[in-house]
Amino acid sequence: MDTGVTEGEREPVITLEGVRAELGSRPVLRGIDLTVRRGEVVALLGANGSGKSTAVRTVIGQVPVTAGRIELFGADRRRFSEWRRVGYVPQRTTAAGGVPATVTEVVSSGRLSRARFGILRKADHEAVTRALDLVGMADRAKDSVNALSGGQHQRVLIARALAAEPELLIMDEPMAGVDLASQEVLARTLEKQVAQGATVLLVLHELGPLEPLIDRAVVLRDGCVTHDGPPPRAVGQHALPGHDHVHPHAPAGAEPIRTGLLS
Repeated sequence: MDTGVTEGEREPVITLEGVRAELGSRPVLRGIDLTVRRGEVVALLGANGSGKSTAVRTVIGQVPVTAGRIELFGADRRRFSEWRRVGYVPQRTTAAGGVPATVTEVVSSGRLSRARFGILRKADHEAVTRALDLVGMADRAKDSVNALSGGQHQRVLIARALAAEPELLIMDEPMAGVDLASQEVLARTLEKQVAQGATVLLVLHELGPLEPLIDRAVVLRDGCVTHDGPPPRAVGQHALPGHDHVHPHAPAGAEPIRTGLLS
């Protein structure tokens, strides 16, 4: 999105400096530096176990850091309290967590951060309706989420995040296990949010229909940043920097073939 402001002039919305984190006693992040500026759409790419999901979970406080610094909207994450400005879509899960609920009830829960005293008013209900419209689920508003397909569940989770009208969207593999039709709906939804000035950080395995929206790709390998720049042209595990494999017909002990965009 061209705002006439250079990247260096945009204010940082997310800042990670030297971030380290462990799961159990296993190091997962080994000194991550990452800045996402206002209006950017940044994709975190990497193989399974590279640290992508852990990185975004440190941003929202779900995983503690053992070293380094995290800021949100210029404030230390530990003291940040304006969570209504942040919309988070977790990895694919059932939208209601197994609890009987309608689509509207689940999406409405995302509006509570803006509701006064936890009571939804007219403006809140209108925001919920808009969010359902955006993801193409208005016709299923009264249905139980237990009756939805996987792709529809994902749309509901995204609508729940959008209901709060966040400035920053953090999405952890929103396309995983989702049919192509739902992927295209999600891409159009995200395009509208970006056009309105939203900042987006996405964890992805492949860019897919989101590719035209991505400003930067940050590739992780073994908890370290191996690339921060233009998105790779050919995406997939074999296109990621540092993805090594041995040819199936190579002799025993052969060196792995190294592939990636940083050749």
